[in-house]
Amino acid sequence: MENNQSPIKNLDEFIQKVDEMKKQDKMDLSSDQDLSLAIMNLVSIEEHFFFTGAKTGKTEYYDLLNEARSMRKELLKKIIKEYEGEVWCISKHLLAASMRLMEVGTKQLGMGKKDEAYDLFSKAYNLYSLFWGLNMKLIKTEDIKKIDENALNRHDKEKKGFMGKLGELVKKVIDCCIE
Repeated sequence: MENNQSPIKNLDEFIQKVDEMKKQDKMDLSSDQDLSLAIMNLVSIEEHFFFTGAKTGKTEYYDLLNEARSMRKELLKKIIKEYEGEVWCISKHLLAASMRLMEVGTKQLGMGKKDEAYDLFSKAYNLYSLFWGLNMKLIKTEDIKKIDENALNRHDKEKKGFMGKLGELVKKVIDCCIE
């Protein structure tokens, strides 16, 4: 890869490729997005079963945690078909962190702390976009080079940074309102 290209190579080419895959029924990103949100909630359920078991001393909650974990693993396999190294675990934690940031942001919003809420929502979406970037093979870590805080390369005019560009890509590719 040349130094003047971004890790997200050609956006139009990528979107075209995804659209072709959708037409061939190879992927249903709308369903996958719904599934990713269900997985986020299952991770949260696991956490709640853990804390409830610890607080009450009732081991039945740990058994329920194990059931939720088994379901979460099974569903995660539907989105993450192949991975290397610790991408599986990274993906789980990206979804979990995104969910938690959304929840904290919602609480901040309810307390009238809009700026803090919006910042947390932005971070949550960045993590969620990173999850999709990893699992749609958009990110090759060897291609990521730091130029400055907000530029992907020296020719980057928009300077949204890697996470900003990835977020824009996810917005274009995943449209949950398409039936």
